[in-house]
Amino acid sequence: MILLKLVPAETKFQFLRLRKVCLAVSGAMAAASIVLLLVLGLNFGIDFKGGTLMEVQTTAAVADVSQIRKQVGAEGLSDVQIQEFGAPNEVLIRVGQQSGGEKAQQDVVKKVKAALGASVEFRRVEVVGPTVSGELIESGIISVIAAIFAVLIYIWFRFEWQFAIGAVVALVHDVVLTIGLFAALQLEFNLSIIAAILTIVGYSLNDTVVVFDRVRENLRKYKKMPMVELLDLSVNNTLSRTVLTSFTTLLALIALYVFGGEVIRGFTFAMIWGILVGTYSSVFIASPILLLLEVKRNWTGKKIAKADEKPAIS
Repeated sequence: MILLKLVPAETKFQFLRLRKVCLAVSGAMAAASIVLLLVLGLNFGIDFKGGTLMEVQTTAAVADVSQIRKQVGAEGLSDVQIQEFGAPNEVLIRVGQQSGGEKAQQDVVKKVKAALGASVEFRRVEVVGPTVSGELIESGIISVIAAIFAVLIYIWFRFEWQFAIGAVVALVHDVVLTIGLFAALQLEFNLSIIAAILTIVGYSLNDTVVVFDRVRENLRKYKKMPMVELLDLSVNNTLSRTVLTSFTTLLALIALYVFGGEVIRGFTFAMIWGILVGTYSSVFIASPILLLLEVKRNWTGKKIAKADEKPAIS
């Protein structure tokens, strides 16, 4: 007995009828994301631009942010950002890269501790130098490109080159839109967001491969079915699984976003957005790409059903 069913067992939605609109909208959004990235740039966190990050908790029930800002400002530090963080008595202090090399950066912590004294408890301190931050940027870019390239090779060997191109286009779409969203909202972009993007790549790939598996199966079963109908049939066959997986994953992510605290909020926000665009791209980007590239029908292997057999939606 199925206790939770988000979509009917048999659906006959004509997804491919929307392919031109979806491809146009997605193309426009991707282009806008690139423009936003070039114009606004990303709001890099300490991980990527270097500096010092300190999470403090005051002895008072409610932190006096203005007083803390005044005390830290008296130390003559440049690029200081102070904001409320989590509980009312928690504050996040960011100090950008200081001139004077690594020693000046290490002195930041000493100066802030001297300015605030015993009125606060330092719960977390992170110091990232300019050399390390540059290496992290490079490593982050390489990791994302390597993941997408690995997907291209994997899908190419498992299916055919048309499937590989469709999967990679969908993945690039998801990554570009995620980065564009962070550029538009100027949310902090740090290492946890890179981890979220790599997770999104894996999730979107899994979703796409499930659809592609059914497409390959139906290509063998229905030799004479028009390609548009066959792709619609394949998406409908896997729709229940896709919706249920995305829904349950979103439930967990929303709970983490609401109750998980500020430390992982950026990561969970990126994941929520990634699940949405990843599910969308598996249906409305990857499948239409197969139609555009005219995937071949002469698959080897035993024919599972007669060519003129009426398809059954499951």
